[in-house]
Amino acid sequence: MLSCTRSTLLRRTPNRLLSRSVVLAPAIKLRYSTFKPPSTATSLPTPSSSPSPTASGGDDTHAVVSIFDMFSIGVGPSSSHTVGPMRAAKIFVKEATDHGFVESILQVRVDLYGSLALTGVGHGTPGAILMGLEGESPELVDAKSIPSRLEDIKTNSVLNVAGSSKINFDYQKHMVFHYMEALAQHPNGMRITCFDKEGDIIATNEYFSIGGGFVINEPITVQPKYLKNQHAPPPQPASTTENVSVNPTLPTLALSNIFQMHDEPESHLSTMLPFKDSKSLMEICENQSMTIAEVVFQNELQWRSPEEVKKRTMAIWNVMDQSIMNGISSNEEYLPGKLKVKRRAPVLYKQLMKGFAEYAGMNLSPKSSSNQTSIISDTSKKLPKTSELTLAYKDLARVPREMKRHLPALDWISMYALAVNEENAAGGRVVTAPTNGAAGTIPAVLKYYLEFICPSPEHAERDVLEFLFTAAAIGMLYKRGASISAAEMGCQGEVGVACSMAAAAFTAVMGGTVEQVENAAEIGMEHNLGLTCDPPEGLVVIPCIERNALAAVKAITAAQLALNGDGTHRVTLDQVIATMRQTGMDMMSKYKETSQAGLAVNVPVC
Repeated sequence: MLSCTRSTLLRRTPNRLLSRSVVLAPAIKLRYSTFKPPSTATSLPTPSSSPSPTASGGDDTHAVVSIFDMFSIGVGPSSSHTVGPMRAAKIFVKEATDHGFVESILQVRVDLYGSLALTGVGHGTPGAILMGLEGESPELVDAKSIPSRLEDIKTNSVLNVAGSSKINFDYQKHMVFHYMEALAQHPNGMRITCFDKEGDIIATNEYFSIGGGFVINEPITVQPKYLKNQHAPPPQPASTTENVSVNPTLPTLALSNIFQMHDEPESHLSTMLPFKDSKSLMEICENQSMTIAEVVFQNELQWRSPEEVKKRTMAIWNVMDQSIMNGISSNEEYLPGKLKVKRRAPVLYKQLMKGFAEYAGMNLSPKSSSNQTSIISDTSKKLPKTSELTLAYKDLARVPREMKRHLPALDWISMYALAVNEENAAGGRVVTAPTNGAAGTIPAVLKYYLEFICPSPEHAERDVLEFLFTAAAIGMLYKRGASISAAEMGCQGEVGVACSMAAAAFTAVMGGTVEQVENAAEIGMEHNLGLTCDPPEGLVVIPCIERNALAAVKAITAAQLALNGDGTHRVTLDQVIATMRQTGMDMMSKYKETSQAGLAVNVPVC
C-alpha cells in the first residue's frame, strides 16, 4: 500500500503578516465573470432557437479583441496561474512606480484564493508573482532562471520590488494560501498589499486571472498621503505597457496584455467589422465577400499597419515552432515535479527521423541482421498453425505486426503536441493558444499542415496568417460566449476550445468555405463537452500533455468531416458555445482546476 500525500492542499496557512491586527479591504462588490447564468436553468438552446445571451454582456457586446490578445508569448506551465499572476504583479509595481511610493514599501503580502491557492504551487504561481513584483514580464523573463530566483528569495528573504528597492520578504508569512476561500468575482483571485515602515497599508488591489493570460482589476487603492498628486483623479488600471480597451459593460476593469497598442476606448469600432457570435461573423463574411481570416485582419488594421500585423503574427508562429524544437531536443529525461513523468517527444522524434519507410516497417532494403524481419514473410520457414481465416487468404503476403502499430501522420501530429506541452510543463516559453495548458494543439496542427500539406514554401506565410487569424476568431467567440478558463469551464474551456480553433483553422487553409469552417469548429467542441480539469498535484502534466495530442488529431478529423460535407449541419457553433458555458456552470468546482477530485485524488503521488 503506497502512502502518498498531496502537499499543495495540506500546507497550513501562514500566520498573519503583522502582529497588530490589520483589516484588509473586503472583496469588491462588483460581480464579474466571463460568463453569466442563463435566465432559466432549462434554457438550453434547441437547434432551431437562438443561443442564450452570452457572457460578457447583452446583445450589443462584441467579441473582437486583438489577435495578439488571443495569442500571447509567455512562460509555462499555465496561462491563468503563471502568465496572468505575473502580469498582475507587474501591474501592481507599475502603478506603485507611477504613484511614486515604491521606495516607501517595507513589506508586501500576497493572498491567493480559490484555484490559485489550491493548485498554485504546481502551476508555479508564487514564483511568477514574485518575478512580476521584481518587474519581470512573461514575454521577456528568462524562464530558466525563475526556479533559482524563487529559491534565492525563499533562502535570503529578500525581494527586489520593481527591480529597484530591496525589502524583507518571508515567503512562509507573506505568501498566504487561502485554500478554502474564493473571491466572488472569479475562482482565480489574488490580492497584493504593501505596507510602510509603520506597518500601515500603503496600497492594495485585487486581480483576477481569467484565462489565456488575461487579467482584470480595478484601480489600485492607495492611502491619500502616498498619492503623487492628491488632487488629481486616480490613474486608470495599468497594464505592463500600454492601456487596453475595456469591455463597455465593465467600465472600471482592465484587461492586461503587452501586445495591445490602442489607447482610446472602443470608438474605433465604427470603422471595424465587430461580431458577437458565429452567426454575425458569418453574415459579415457573406455581406463583405470575405473569409473569416480577412475579417480578423481588417479589424487588426485599426491598431497596426499591415506590415506590423504580419511581422507579429509570424513572430507568434516562430515561438510556437521553437517550442516544438525545444521540446524534441531536450536532454532531460523527466519533467519537473513529484509525478516523475518521462518526456516522450524527444524519443518519438528520434524514431520518426529514422525515416518514414523504416519506421513504418516498409524498408525493403537488405538487413544486416538475420533477426530483423522483412515486410514480406519468408514462406520457406515453418509457419505457425494456420486458422481457417489464414487459409482463406493464403495467397496474400503476411504483414508483420510491427508495421501495423505505426501511423506516421498521427505520430508526427502527436509528437508536435507532446513537444510543446512538455516544454510548457517544464516552464519553458510557449504561446497561449488560447491557454498554456492547451498550448500544443494549435501549433501541432499548423506544423503538420506546413510540413505535409502546404503546396510550397511560397504559400507558407500566407497560410500561417490565414490559419492563426481564423483560429483567433473562433477563440474570440468562446471568450465572449463562455470562458477560456479551466477554473470556470473545466478543460473544455482550454483543450476543448483549442481543438475547435485548430479544426476551424485547418479547414480554412484546406480551402473550406466559411460554413465548413464554422462546422469544423462546432464538431471540435461538441466532442469535448464536459471535459474536466483534475491535474494531480496541480501540475500541467497529467492528463494535459496527452490531451493536447488527442485534441490535435481530433481537430484534423473534425476538419475532414466538415470538408467532406457542404457546410450544412444540424448543430451550430453558437449553440455548442452556449452548451459549453452551461455545462461549465453546472460542473462541480472540484473538477475545475482545484485538484480535489478525479485523477488528482486517484493517481498516487509519492
